[in-house]
Amino acid sequence: MREAIEEPTPEPAGEPAGNGESMTIGAVCTLLQADFPTLSISKIRYLEDQGLISPERTPGGYRKFPPREVERLRTILRLQRDEFLPLRVIRQELESSATGAFSVAEQARQMKRAQLSEPAPTRRYSADEVAESTGADHDLVRALREYGLAGTDAGFDETDREIAKTAAELAGYGVEPRHIRLFRVAAEREAGLLEQLVATGLRSRHPDRRREALERLEALAALASHMRQLMLIAELREFVGTDGRGSPGR
Repeated sequence: MREAIEEPTPEPAGEPAGNGESMTIGAVCTLLQADFPTLSISKIRYLEDQGLISPERTPGGYRKFPPREVERLRTILRLQRDEFLPLRVIRQELESSATGAFSVAEQARQMKRAQLSEPAPTRRYSADEVAESTGADHDLVRALREYGLAGTDAGFDETDREIAKTAAELAGYGVEPRHIRLFRVAAEREAGLLEQLVATGLRSRHPDRRREALERLEALAALASHMRQLMLIAELREFVGTDGRGSPGR
């Protein structure tokens, strides 16, 4: 009999740690809320999903943030709030930094100067390069392109490569590109809803209004992602016929 689908146990909040100790996600959120009052655990998880922070994991699966990761998160939040930098630019600078940490003021000045100049072209990959680097076979890469799931006439970018890599893993479970198309349709609808909620602010020429709109969009994206996960758990519970505790469901 298949095991019941259980909702992940909430991570312990804990108290802010000191003396170089690692901190729980709740403790990090509490600590940083003194400088960033709107910060939430959902946003921290969202930044992790975007590859901007990489907390450690305990054997039980809980996130633990060493001091260096806490300061990295603080830097990201400052660059968003004070310098109005998009996550894409912040990620690029973090990846190019030898240590993964940098002076907020100096890097902000450098990034602003870079934004004023012509942006560097996005790295593009051929179908062969995507197949070689992700483990996806050529037929799968071609199918992803044909279904409009990854890649354009100009090639494949980093996000497309991640899609191909995940699609290759899903293929091992019998999931085909035509099935993945359902995810894209759902994502398009979700993005359309979020866009409607913040469209006015994003179109504003006033920096403060645009900053607020971007913050709202990120918060909404984090909440929407969490809600989607909860809904999926609820549906899978019904599918396996249990309420998550091993007893028959509705």
